[in-house]
Amino acid sequence: MKVKWLGHACFMITSDAGIKIITDPYKPEDHLYYGEIEESADIVTVSHEHYDHNNTAAIKGNPRIIKGAASVESKGIKFQGTPTYHDNTKGNQRGNNVIFCFEVDGLKICHLGDLGHRLDDKQVTALGKVDVLLIPVGGFYTIDAKIATQTCNQINPRVILPMHYKTDKCSFPPSGVDEFIRGKENVKRLDTSEVELKAGDLPAIPQIIVLKSAL
Repeated sequence: MKVKWLGHACFMITSDAGIKIITDPYKPEDHLYYGEIEESADIVTVSHEHYDHNNTAAIKGNPRIIKGAASVESKGIKFQGTPTYHDNTKGNQRGNNVIFCFEVDGLKICHLGDLGHRLDDKQVTALGKVDVLLIPVGGFYTIDAKIATQTCNQINPRVILPMHYKTDKCSFPPSGVDEFIRGKENVKRLDTSEVELKAGDLPAIPQIIVLKSAL
Protein backbone atom coordinates (compact mmCIF):
# COMPACT_ATOMS: atom_id res chain seq x y z
CA MET A 1 0.00 0.00 0.00
CA LYS A 2 1.19 3.49 -0.84
CA VAL A 3 0.05 6.66 0.94
CA LYS A 4 0.57 9.98 -0.83
CA TRP A 5 -0.10 13.37 0.80
CA LEU A 6 -1.58 15.69 -1.81
CA GLY A 7 -1.94 18.50 0.75
CA HIS A 8 -4.05 19.72 3.68
CA ALA A 9 -6.20 16.71 4.75
CA CYS A 10 -6.12 15.09 1.33
CA PHE A 11 -4.30 11.79 0.88
CA MET A 12 -4.32 9.26 -1.93
CA ILE A 13 -4.08 5.65 -0.77
CA THR A 14 -3.25 3.12 -3.47
CA SER A 15 -3.63 -0.58 -2.76
CA ASP A 16 -1.30 -3.23 -4.14
CA ALA A 17 -4.11 -4.13 -6.56
CA GLY A 18 -4.29 -0.53 -7.80
CA ILE A 19 -7.47 0.60 -6.02
CA LYS A 20 -7.22 4.32 -5.29
CA ILE A 21 -8.86 6.08 -2.36
CA ILE A 22 -8.74 9.86 -1.91
CA THR A 23 -9.60 11.50 1.42
CA ASP A 24 -11.08 14.98 1.93
CA PRO A 25 -10.25 16.64 -1.41
CA TYR A 26 -9.74 20.37 -1.00
CA LYS A 27 -10.57 23.28 -3.29
CA PRO A 28 -7.59 25.67 -3.61
CA GLU A 29 -8.94 29.08 -2.63
CA ASP A 30 -9.24 31.43 0.36
CA HIS A 31 -5.82 30.99 2.04
CA LEU A 32 -5.31 27.47 0.63
CA TYR A 33 -2.68 27.44 -2.12
CA TYR A 34 -2.05 23.76 -2.74
CA GLY A 35 -2.31 22.89 -6.42
CA GLU A 36 -5.44 21.75 -8.21
CA ILE A 37 -6.23 18.07 -7.63
CA GLU A 38 -6.17 16.27 -10.97
CA GLU A 39 -6.01 12.70 -9.72
CA SER A 40 -8.47 9.91 -10.53
CA ALA A 41 -9.78 7.57 -7.86
CA ASP A 42 -12.14 4.68 -7.26
CA ILE A 43 -13.38 5.96 -3.90
CA VAL A 44 -13.47 9.35 -2.17
CA THR A 45 -14.22 9.90 1.52
CA VAL A 46 -15.55 13.22 2.83
CA SER A 47 -15.41 13.93 6.55
CA HIS A 48 -17.58 17.07 6.42
CA GLU A 49 -19.00 19.61 4.01
CA HIS A 50 -16.43 22.41 4.04
CA TYR A 51 -14.81 23.52 0.78
CA ASP A 52 -11.34 22.46 1.88
CA HIS A 53 -12.55 18.87 2.41
CA ASN A 54 -15.43 18.17 -0.01
CA ASN A 55 -14.22 19.05 -3.51
CA THR A 56 -15.32 15.71 -4.98
CA ALA A 57 -15.95 17.32 -8.37
CA ALA A 58 -12.19 17.62 -8.87
CA ILE A 59 -11.64 13.86 -8.71
CA LYS A 60 -11.59 12.07 -12.05
CA GLY A 61 -12.70 8.54 -12.81
CA ASN A 62 -16.33 8.58 -11.56
CA PRO A 63 -15.44 7.55 -7.98
CA ARG A 64 -17.80 6.27 -5.31
CA ILE A 65 -18.34 9.10 -2.83
CA ILE A 66 -18.59 8.02 0.81
CA LYS A 67 -20.00 10.40 3.40
CA GLY A 68 -21.68 10.12 6.78
CA ALA A 69 -21.37 7.95 9.86
CA ALA A 70 -22.34 4.60 8.37
CA SER A 71 -20.78 1.31 7.31
CA VAL A 72 -20.23 1.15 3.53
CA GLU A 73 -18.42 -1.35 1.32
CA SER A 74 -16.90 -0.47 -2.05
CA LYS A 75 -14.36 -2.35 -4.17
CA GLY A 76 -14.22 -4.98 -1.44
CA ILE A 77 -13.11 -2.41 1.16
CA LYS A 78 -15.28 -1.70 4.20
CA PHE A 79 -15.51 1.90 5.37
CA GLN A 80 -16.74 2.65 8.87
CA GLY A 81 -17.74 6.21 9.71
CA THR A 82 -17.71 7.30 13.35
CA PRO A 83 -19.60 10.50 14.24
CA THR A 84 -17.60 13.27 15.95
CA TYR A 85 -17.54 17.07 15.93
CA HIS A 86 -15.56 19.79 14.21
CA ASP A 87 -15.22 21.68 17.51
CA ASN A 88 -15.29 21.11 21.26
CA THR A 89 -18.87 22.37 21.68
CA LYS A 90 -20.62 19.37 20.10
CA GLY A 91 -20.74 20.97 16.69
CA ASN A 92 -22.28 24.28 17.73
CA GLN A 93 -19.43 26.25 16.12
CA ARG A 94 -18.40 24.26 13.05
CA GLY A 95 -20.76 21.32 12.78
CA ASN A 96 -20.21 17.60 12.56
CA ASN A 97 -17.20 15.56 11.50
CA VAL A 98 -16.88 11.91 10.51
CA ILE A 99 -13.85 9.74 11.23
CA PHE A 100 -13.35 7.08 8.56
CA CYS A 101 -11.61 3.76 9.18
CA PHE A 102 -10.92 1.25 6.42
CA GLU A 103 -8.53 -1.61 5.75
CA VAL A 104 -6.21 -1.81 2.75
CA ASP A 105 -3.76 -4.66 2.18
CA GLY A 106 -4.08 -5.81 5.78
CA LEU A 107 -3.50 -2.35 7.27
CA LYS A 108 -6.24 -0.41 9.05
CA ILE A 109 -6.20 3.27 8.20
CA CYS A 110 -7.97 5.94 10.24
CA HIS A 111 -8.56 9.45 8.86
CA LEU A 112 -9.72 11.80 11.62
CA GLY A 113 -10.99 14.54 9.29
CA ASP A 114 -11.32 17.87 11.09
CA LEU A 115 -11.65 16.41 14.57
CA GLY A 116 -12.11 19.28 17.01
CA HIS A 117 -12.20 17.61 20.43
CA ARG A 118 -10.79 14.86 22.62
CA LEU A 119 -12.14 11.42 21.85
CA ASP A 120 -14.10 9.71 24.59
CA ASP A 121 -13.61 6.04 25.50
CA LYS A 122 -16.64 4.96 23.46
CA GLN A 123 -15.30 6.63 20.32
CA VAL A 124 -11.83 5.12 20.79
CA THR A 125 -13.40 1.69 21.21
CA ALA A 126 -15.43 2.22 18.03
CA LEU A 127 -12.24 2.90 16.07
CA GLY A 128 -10.63 -0.33 17.24
CA LYS A 129 -7.06 -1.29 16.41
CA VAL A 130 -5.49 1.25 14.03
CA ASP A 131 -2.25 0.77 12.10
CA VAL A 132 -2.01 4.09 10.24
CA LEU A 133 -3.43 7.31 11.69
CA LEU A 134 -3.99 10.44 9.59
CA ILE A 135 -4.38 13.19 12.18
CA PRO A 136 -4.89 16.97 12.17
CA VAL A 137 -2.35 18.70 14.40
CA GLY A 138 -2.52 22.43 13.66
CA GLY A 139 -5.17 23.61 16.09
CA PHE A 140 -7.56 26.56 15.69
CA TYR A 141 -10.02 24.72 13.40
CA THR A 142 -9.09 21.25 14.73
CA ILE A 143 -7.36 19.64 17.69
CA ASP A 144 -3.99 21.22 18.46
CA ALA A 145 -0.60 19.60 18.96
CA LYS A 146 -1.26 18.80 22.62
CA ILE A 147 -4.61 17.12 22.07
CA ALA A 148 -3.31 15.44 18.92
CA THR A 149 -0.56 13.89 21.03
CA GLN A 150 -3.13 12.68 23.56
CA THR A 151 -5.24 11.28 20.72
CA CYS A 152 -2.27 9.36 19.35
CA ASN A 153 -1.71 7.89 22.79
CA GLN A 154 -5.38 6.87 22.99
CA ILE A 155 -5.45 5.21 19.58
CA ASN A 156 -1.87 3.89 19.69
CA PRO A 157 -1.24 3.41 15.96
CA ARG A 158 2.03 2.17 14.49
CA VAL A 159 2.34 4.97 11.92
CA ILE A 160 1.21 8.60 12.37
CA LEU A 161 0.89 10.96 9.41
CA PRO A 162 0.23 14.58 10.47
CA MET A 163 -2.09 16.73 8.34
CA HIS A 164 -4.08 19.97 8.39
CA TYR A 165 -1.33 22.26 9.63
CA LYS A 166 0.16 25.55 8.48
CA THR A 167 2.59 25.39 5.55
CA ASP A 168 3.84 27.81 2.92
CA LYS A 169 0.79 26.71 0.89
CA CYS A 170 -1.70 27.25 3.69
CA SER A 171 -2.12 30.64 5.34
CA PHE A 172 -4.83 29.50 7.75
CA PRO A 173 -4.23 30.34 11.42
CA PRO A 174 -3.24 26.78 12.51
CA SER A 175 0.29 26.09 13.75
CA GLY A 176 2.90 24.25 11.72
CA VAL A 177 3.84 20.61 12.21
CA ASP A 178 6.95 21.44 14.30
CA GLU A 179 4.85 22.09 17.38
CA PHE A 180 3.43 18.56 17.16
CA ILE A 181 6.71 16.73 16.58
CA ARG A 182 8.79 18.78 19.03
CA GLY A 183 10.37 16.56 21.70
CA LYS A 184 9.04 13.33 20.21
CA GLU A 185 11.12 10.31 19.35
CA ASN A 186 10.91 8.17 16.23
CA VAL A 187 10.09 11.07 13.87
CA LYS A 188 10.97 10.81 10.20
CA ARG A 189 10.77 13.82 7.86
CA LEU A 190 10.74 12.78 4.22
CA ASP A 191 11.55 14.92 1.21
CA THR A 192 8.84 13.10 -0.70
CA SER A 193 5.05 13.05 -0.75
CA GLU A 194 4.64 9.28 -0.65
CA VAL A 195 5.45 6.40 1.66
CA GLU A 196 4.97 2.67 1.13
CA LEU A 197 3.66 0.66 4.06
CA LYS A 198 3.30 -3.09 4.41
CA ALA A 199 1.52 -5.27 6.93
CA GLY A 200 4.04 -7.15 9.04
CA ASP A 201 6.70 -4.51 8.40
CA LEU A 202 5.52 -1.67 10.63
CA PRO A 203 7.65 -0.02 13.34
CA ALA A 204 7.57 -1.65 16.77
CA ILE A 205 6.83 1.70 18.42
CA PRO A 206 4.69 4.49 16.95
CA GLN A 207 6.51 6.40 14.23
CA ILE A 208 5.60 9.88 13.01
CA ILE A 209 6.21 10.39 9.30
CA VAL A 210 6.07 13.97 7.99
CA LEU A 211 5.53 14.01 4.24
CA LYS A 212 6.10 16.77 1.73
CA SER A 213 2.90 17.76 -0.06
CA ALA A 214 2.63 16.62 -3.66
CA LEU A 215 0.65 19.65 -4.86
